[in-house]
Amino acid sequence: MVISGKEIEKEQIRQAIKELWELLTEQQRLFLMSHASLVRFKKNEFIYHEDETPEFLFCLAKGKVKIFKEGIGGRPQIVRMAKPEGFFGYRAGFAGDQYSTSAAAFETASVCKIPLSVIMEIIHENNDVAIYFIKQLANLLGHADEQTVNLTQKHIRGRLAEALLRLKSKYGTEEDGMTLSISLSREDLANLSNMTTSNAIRTLSAFASESLIAIDGKNIKLLDEDKLHKTSKNG
Repeated sequence: MVISGKEIEKEQIRQAIKELWELLTEQQRLFLMSHASLVRFKKNEFIYHEDETPEFLFCLAKGKVKIFKEGIGGRPQIVRMAKPEGFFGYRAGFAGDQYSTSAAAFETASVCKIPLSVIMEIIHENNDVAIYFIKQLANLLGHADEQTVNLTQKHIRGRLAEALLRLKSKYGTEEDGMTLSISLSREDLANLSNMTTSNAIRTLSAFASESLIAIDGKNIKLLDEDKLHKTSKNG
């Protein structure tokens, strides 16, 4: 039996939104699938821009996506990395606002797009879906509160250690169990940790000299997670 490209795409969408999918009735699944699409974005290609009017809810099917906000002097601040099989870009739509952030593919990424109007119709029909998104938004709020403390009170070493551990938690490691499964430029790592690129380079070098990490180009291996956790905690 030959499986069509369309069926493969539908299966990829189902896998990406599987937590939501399990909450839907059969009729709602058909309705959602008839409007959902899978879009591929090249590295650094924008998925949405700050100040645009939201039209879609997004879910990361494959790859990596950064969500960031332009700061003073045009310097971007990465506020979070999209979670694999996680939804993003919907808070503004639910609130009736324009986007307060931008999102771009950190590397080639496949993203599921669902019109917000479709999701809103399902939410009105299905309390379980409404509760699901309330929990998602509550988690985002908790993350934002924690991020505010980390970026305003921790010193540079604590912020960088926190960023490295967060990347491991979100994207995992290669087969060796230590090398982060994401290749970051020093500039992106600095933007994630709210520091200058030069400070990120110096702090990475210090971590390497202390055998906390090993660096191979853009690849970072976590050698001593216990000490990284202590560095993050102590700030």
